[in-house]
Amino acid sequence: MSDRYGSDVLGGPLAGRSPARPTPPQVAAELGMVLECPHTGWVGAITGINKGPQGWAVALEDRKGRTKMFLFTDPLFLEGELIALTRSTSPSSTTRKRTASGSLAVTDERARVARGSRIWVEGKQDAELVEKIWGADLRVEGVIVEELGGADALLAAVQNFQPDAQHKIGILLDHLVPHSKEQRIADEVNRAFPQHVLILGHPYVDVWQAVRPQTLNIDQWPTIPKSIGWKEGVCAHFQWDADTSATWRTILSKVNTFTDLETSLLGRVEELIDFVTDSHT
Repeated sequence: MSDRYGSDVLGGPLAGRSPARPTPPQVAAELGMVLECPHTGWVGAITGINKGPQGWAVALEDRKGRTKMFLFTDPLFLEGELIALTRSTSPSSTTRKRTASGSLAVTDERARVARGSRIWVEGKQDAELVEKIWGADLRVEGVIVEELGGADALLAAVQNFQPDAQHKIGILLDHLVPHSKEQRIADEVNRAFPQHVLILGHPYVDVWQAVRPQTLNIDQWPTIPKSIGWKEGVCAHFQWDADTSATWRTILSKVNTFTDLETSLLGRVEELIDFVTDSHT
């Protein structure tokens, strides 16, 4: 006897009944886990797990340091999927972990799909330093850092990129000080693209100087005559390896957390990350 109903494409739930919803997977709440509330759009890392009058709840801290409380029973997404929070029995769940940048570490290191926006830095060494300190944050945010290979052709590069609200550019320049070549380039780009591009910089000749002298056990970075290359002059002054690439690898190996860098660089990078990840700018 044939199945009279199994092939009926209009066959569905009985009248007056709603289709059964799949049960969301249970996930233990851990400090540092990044969650999203679909109703409010709030995205933040778990900074606290507490029991209140209405039951267990988590505090979610966003990138700007703001905090909101959500009940375990509230709808919450983890990496785009609805989950049901449960209490963790792991001792590590009460340990506040942080990344090299000082941000709360994410327990699941899987990167988000890359955004259309970008952060541009001048060279390979700048990119390596940003990756070492902010790499974990950038992967969570889905932000890609790209090398410019120098600032001279910046305007042409921005024109080719054609930034818009969904494809913004945050640009970090070396030696961005008044009346410098870099400042003139930045002004030119700002006039041509007053929106969707943010150019920031640090006052140092090279990103090496953004590493605090104490990190390298030196008193201060030396003043190098303009007649010779700055990096080469630094290596000669300290009698370091004349191969500047090898010396940079040694410098980078000494940098472990944001405390090893000058605040003038820290603030600029954080501001650029906020700019390219803020959908309202």
